[in-house]
Amino acid sequence: MTTSHLNGHVTGEGGGGGDEEMRGGGGGQQHREMAVDCPGELGSRTQPLRRSAQLERIRQHQEDLRRRREEDGRQLDLNASLRLRKLSQNPHIGIDNPSFLQDTHLPQLPALDGQHTHTRLELEELLLTLKQVRGSLSDQQSLNDIELVVSLLNKSDFQSALKIHNAVAANMHRPSPPYPHTQQALPLAMEVRNLIQSSHNKEGLELHSLLSDTHVQALLLAHDSIAEVEMQPEELPAQGETLTQWGGETAKIVRIEKARDIPLGATVRNEMESVVISRIVRGGAAERSGLLSEGDEILEINGIEIRGKDVNQVFDILADMHGLLTFVLIPNNQSKPLPVKESVVHVKAHFDYDPSDDPYVPCRELGLSFQKGDILHIISQSDPNWWQAFRDGDEENQPLAGLVPGKSFQQQREAMKQTIEEDKEPEKSGKLWCAKKNKRKRKKVPYSTHRNDDPDNEEILTYEEMALYHQPANRKRPIALIGPTSCGQAELRQRLLTNQPERFAGAVPHTTRSRRDGELGGRDYHFVSRQTFEAELAAGKLMESGEFEKNMYGTSSDSVRQVINTGKICVLCLHTQAVKVLRSSDLKPYIIFVAPPSQERLRALLAKDNKTQRCCSHCPHIPEELRDIIEKAREMEQSCGHLFDAVIVNTDQDKAYSELLRLINKLDTEPQWVPCSWLR
Repeated sequence: MTTSHLNGHVTGEGGGGGDEEMRGGGGGQQHREMAVDCPGELGSRTQPLRRSAQLERIRQHQEDLRRRREEDGRQLDLNASLRLRKLSQNPHIGIDNPSFLQDTHLPQLPALDGQHTHTRLELEELLLTLKQVRGSLSDQQSLNDIELVVSLLNKSDFQSALKIHNAVAANMHRPSPPYPHTQQALPLAMEVRNLIQSSHNKEGLELHSLLSDTHVQALLLAHDSIAEVEMQPEELPAQGETLTQWGGETAKIVRIEKARDIPLGATVRNEMESVVISRIVRGGAAERSGLLSEGDEILEINGIEIRGKDVNQVFDILADMHGLLTFVLIPNNQSKPLPVKESVVHVKAHFDYDPSDDPYVPCRELGLSFQKGDILHIISQSDPNWWQAFRDGDEENQPLAGLVPGKSFQQQREAMKQTIEEDKEPEKSGKLWCAKKNKRKRKKVPYSTHRNDDPDNEEILTYEEMALYHQPANRKRPIALIGPTSCGQAELRQRLLTNQPERFAGAVPHTTRSRRDGELGGRDYHFVSRQTFEAELAAGKLMESGEFEKNMYGTSSDSVRQVINTGKICVLCLHTQAVKVLRSSDLKPYIIFVAPPSQERLRALLAKDNKTQRCCSHCPHIPEELRDIIEKAREMEQSCGHLFDAVIVNTDQDKAYSELLRLINKLDTEPQWVPCSWLR
């Protein structure tokens, strides 16, 4: 079994061991595939064979097989004939037939064409020849045979058949009319007539008179009309398929029009000497034509024999072809399911993927790389292990669909990877007092792919189905800012509330502390008893809560909903757990991650606020606070990065504020991708 690698060259043969079950491909397929032509590597035009030549070659092949069978089965039984048996016993004794000798007295019948064997036969000549033969024979059996032949020639039915034979022989080999040299005979004749118009010699005057004759001009005009039709180039056969026979097997001739900028869109694999179509990729010429099927064996492409070649040679052959491609195929005999029009599924990727690092991808040339947060348009899930997809925004630059891991396949191999990694960890015999704090032990995941579809509850994050949503004018989506402490999200929120109070508002929090002078219930806080606070917390009404100086504080989803009902945009600064609670509600939040800048820029920002301390001005070490901010941002991105709708790197407060306003304004003008569960 031949396999192929990224660069298109064969890497090995034979089975792949235990890893073969993870390689994907329909129905546990263990073949590696080769894309016959990759985008960006399309070559120059190769003229296709005409249909007549293609069929003629197949017919010639069938005729050779028929002749071979006839020769193998043609055995002369000498015992079946008395005369042949006598000749075999006495090979030197026989009868000389003078009719087969060269006779100068008999006229030879000339053939109409020396290259053809069909000649005209005259009845009188046949009868005369038989009479001469009869006079030379002595045995009675031969004389009886001659009389039988003469009686046959005298029958009217035979004479009619002989006339038909002569008529066919006379017309069958008549030379074809000559091919016209020009379709401009009349204009040329008129040009010659004008040139000799002033001629005074006799020949010139006669030629001028001849070319001026209306009958001659009409004849030349008729010639040009016929020549115009005869000289038109033969049209190439249109795209389609034709059934035929190939070596006793049913084959089909498929013609596909392949433009220069559109790949064929198929992968092939080797099965012994055969080259078999392994996968039809969406967006290519093969998928658009509907004439190629997975499992078809390729015999020829544009007259080039394919059987016996490896996938790399097929790649080289097709790389230089475009225009009308003619395939000779043996169709897949397996019953094909009825074609089902698959609906496009839009998903958000919750992990990074690079096909060049994936040993299981069946065809690296078609692997589609993506990053966490990218929107993928899944257009085919016929292979449950390897979906075909386009990356959002790259449809114009991506002529062919790419291969991405299927959801269950990705969950299965990630679960296996985690289990293997945990099994490799050595057992800890004692406590490590210098261990990194807040290190969470990862839960061991069993080999099960039947999990809750809610991505927040999945142990292994893969994809989340999405849909486009345009917020109503009177119901704005809340803006949730999330980020490590000292990254500026609180300052950005306060700037929005201060600069545009008629557009932005904050949710009124709940608290159990007593009201202070000047505070107004429902405006500054919702003042509730501790019992009421704990009851709402237990009922899941609070997105976040905390305790400060023995007083409880929290923000409820009802407070956010009250702001939305006023037509304003609610702006929140939340912790990661609160973001998950808010996202699972019906409020449809727009979550923006405020990321810290580079280490040097963050050091300068904190120094401006007198929040850093260094042993000296040239100390290269990062202060503990900077290290905590950067580490916290990394942890938040790793645990909640799949929930972010946008990211703002706060290198400058003014630029970050402008970017924040741009993102918020875009919610009014452009639809956004949101989880499908929000719209059900």
